[in-house]
Amino acid sequence: MGARDEDEDAARRRHFGDFYDGPADAAASDPVGVVLGNCQAESLRIALDGCGVRLVRTPAIHELVAADVEPLRRLLRRSAVVVSQPVRDDYHGLPIGTRQLLAVAADAAHAIVPVVRFTGLHPTQAIVRPPGDAGASPPIVPYHDLRTLSEAAGRGGGLDRPLTVEAVRAEAAASIASLREREVRHGTVGISDVLEQPTFAHMRTINHPGNVVVEELARRVAATLGLPGTPVPVGRPLLDGIHAPRSRVVREAFGLEEAEREHWVVAGEPVEAAEVHAAQLAWYATRPEVVAAGLERHRDALDRLGL
Repeated sequence: MGARDEDEDAARRRHFGDFYDGPADAAASDPVGVVLGNCQAESLRIALDGCGVRLVRTPAIHELVAADVEPLRRLLRRSAVVVSQPVRDDYHGLPIGTRQLLAVAADAAHAIVPVVRFTGLHPTQAIVRPPGDAGASPPIVPYHDLRTLSEAAGRGGGLDRPLTVEAVRAEAAASIASLREREVRHGTVGISDVLEQPTFAHMRTINHPGNVVVEELARRVAATLGLPGTPVPVGRPLLDGIHAPRSRVVREAFGLEEAEREHWVVAGEPVEAAEVHAAQLAWYATRPEVVAAGLERHRDALDRLGL
């Protein structure tokens, strides 16, 4: 291990100290728990503050490595509460699937929560993970735009390609139906109903819910588990790093009072949508396999939106 790797490992161990070493300032009998999953899981952990159980900060599930498995299992054996997103068995070659981890925490109260994805407020936004290169992200923001993908494929369009109110509502309905299907399939705490009358405060991007969603999910998790306390408002924005543009047609589709915004906000700074479009269009020119994967993965949405 080089010096840089050692520094990164030390920083990681400091950041997740309670995960690796156990809560140093808590008695062995104090109830602890974990919230497992992606960045949404960490926000949910924060939103569950006040529930009466100390929820230990853990690395995101996709960041876990082999050396993390035993600390995680040790923490799970002690946990009174486990909240997890659905994760398949042997994820990334490690025994960290939801079913596998709940078997370790056999005595813990547990709840499954969905990964919240909703495209109704940002109907042309998409995530594409091409086969063999699942980590590939387009420049500037890690989101694709179906209008840009369509243009890259020679199907015309661009950011000026209009959408109809009916198309936006159809995309929102399809997205809610997909989320609801996942809730049922995995037996999760439900949250899809909260998105039936959305505002821009509900979702910052298609996979970064705002506080209004995360805090409501926290209340429902606490109630499902019968936790002794009530989650308190976080008091600061969660998942706040990237905010997508807010289009006029979406405002019209849902009768929103919030102002439209043509630019992105990245780390607090405005980034013009045209800049993102141009950079990603140039990137697609060198990555035709990404364009093909995007058109295939999102063909239903492309059809719904008339793209």
